[in-house]
Amino acid sequence: MRIVVASGKGGTGKTTVATSLALVAAQLHEVCFRECDVEAPNAALFLHPALDTHREVGILVPQIDTQLCTYCGKCARVCQFHAIAIVGKKALVFPDICHGCGSCTLVCPQEAISERLAVLGVIDSGLSPEGIAFAQGVMNVGQPMSVPILRELKKWCPELPHTHRGEQAREIDIRDAPPGASCPVVETLRGADFVLLVTEPTPFGLHDLKQVAAITRALGLPAGVVINRDGIGDDAVGAWCAAHDLPILLRIPMQRQIAEGIARGNTLVSAAPEYRPRFHDLLEAIIKRVDA
Repeated sequence: MRIVVASGKGGTGKTTVATSLALVAAQLHEVCFRECDVEAPNAALFLHPALDTHREVGILVPQIDTQLCTYCGKCARVCQFHAIAIVGKKALVFPDICHGCGSCTLVCPQEAISERLAVLGVIDSGLSPEGIAFAQGVMNVGQPMSVPILRELKKWCPELPHTHRGEQAREIDIRDAPPGASCPVVETLRGADFVLLVTEPTPFGLHDLKQVAAITRALGLPAGVVINRDGIGDDAVGAWCAAHDLPILLRIPMQRQIAEGIARGNTLVSAAPEYRPRFHDLLEAIIKRVDA
């Protein structure tokens, strides 16, 4: 079962919810955690995995053999992203906007185009102390595209420890999505079974919740809401969720105990152990909705 924890804006507590959900789930199930915020990953700070596997990821970009190229322009015409241009007797390649589709290589009548790997980032993986199979993507500084890294991260097949033998045990894949409502978020959401939307009861929280909720509807994905820092604003978020048949599955109040614990690098369920049964109920509510 694939659960994506997402939010329309940064700083709402998305990783706080995702890591605590993973820890509670790992008590009964085999859990895989994918940190998909490849520009600023921080889930490892809370789950403490031993990242002992490291591999580079990227895309194949074209390089043109000028001895074979006839400058016919077919490669430039087939490229939807204008990553190749033919100017007179000169072929120009712009790797930063190439999406690695390979169309230019396929259409070249002279076979003048080969491909080289352009490294965009890395995927690090390993096990947490609780036996959670963990992987994170990390995009290299200065790279413009994170989606290829996310695609590879989603393909990563962990070796789960299979320590839970109960009949109710499942394999649960939790993805901590990037913040916002852009292409990396859409890619993270693709293939999910359920989306947990984390928001806060403020005008900004409601505005950005509407954006990411619209994406989940467009993709036909079931979703529920967690309201973090409950009590600091008004109930506009609750009213909007009720009007749009979006269930609120958990409310986390604004409490100094929680804020101080997270600031020290603790998970929510470690800083406030009384929330463990609430996260267990949250997980059960998600499972029931997926199985329904």
